[in-house]
Amino acid sequence: MRKAWLVAGLAGGGSLSFLALLVVGTYMAAGNLGTGSAGSVDLAEGTVPAAYQSIVQDWGNLCSALNPALLAAQLYQESGFNPNAHSPADAQGIAQFIPGTWATHGLDGNGDGKRDVYDPADAIPSAATYDCKLASYVKKAAGNQTDNMLAAYNAGAYAVIKYNGIPPYRETQNYVKTIRSLEKSFAKPAGRVDPSQQAAGAIYFAQKKLGTPYLWGGNGTPEQGGRFDCSGLTKAAYESVGITLPRVANDQYNAGPHPQRSELLPGDLVFFSDDPTNSRAIRHVGIYVGGGYMIDAPRSNTVIRFDPIDTPDYFGATRVTRDGAQAVS
Repeated sequence: MRKAWLVAGLAGGGSLSFLALLVVGTYMAAGNLGTGSAGSVDLAEGTVPAAYQSIVQDWGNLCSALNPALLAAQLYQESGFNPNAHSPADAQGIAQFIPGTWATHGLDGNGDGKRDVYDPADAIPSAATYDCKLASYVKKAAGNQTDNMLAAYNAGAYAVIKYNGIPPYRETQNYVKTIRSLEKSFAKPAGRVDPSQQAAGAIYFAQKKLGTPYLWGGNGTPEQGGRFDCSGLTKAAYESVGITLPRVANDQYNAGPHPQRSELLPGDLVFFSDDPTNSRAIRHVGIYVGGGYMIDAPRSNTVIRFDPIDTPDYFGATRVTRDGAQAVS
């Protein structure tokens, strides 16, 4: 939810005129989309909790099949960066090692004389080292070496070798696909494109909801009176143009690359948090519309409205459109 000190931005007919002009301009700009480039694999600022940023950046360059953004995406998929994670299958720590694998591949990454699966300073270097060992084991398998490495992390190197590539296990196939998609979210981007028609369509959806009362947990269903909370609104807006987002705000942050404040385009998701170092602490999201304003569902006892984004709790932004995500500088 938003802080109580936030105030509504524009009001009345003027706000609708402002947005109408914005949407028209966005559609016009959509005709100038570029292809962009894959960009750097260095970590984008703020995508990994500050305590782990340098470890992931350093160890993510251990071998050619790995990069820091990929390692970050893998850790996020495994545990959500939770160093104390423990699964029903007895997978442990931020990298979700099972005890037998940890006994063989766990490292004393910080040199304190202990190999602690629950210490990210040990577990992250161990994950990177294990990844690279797996890459060497499956290097002769058909297909992309990095994809095969991830498949081996999930299903074991034997399965990849047996099937000469990613094995036909739905869990493993989804694991590889999810991490390769998330990789783009954690990478420091490069390039720039104009906003897309998808972005304009998402803004248009949100525009039509202006004045709708806020509802905690609201997804806009008829049973909920068409009401939304912040991330319910952004999810529904992008679903209206064929883009599926996670449900909660701190997961939506990892749905694409991260433009800087000076690089924002209409349609970018903008995020807010009391902890500027940890994306998992994000508690609010809106859709940027230009001019320093967003459309958002702020909190209980308010309505969907325009709000300024330049507030002390501004965390960062994510570009979720398929074309726009290819080139963010």
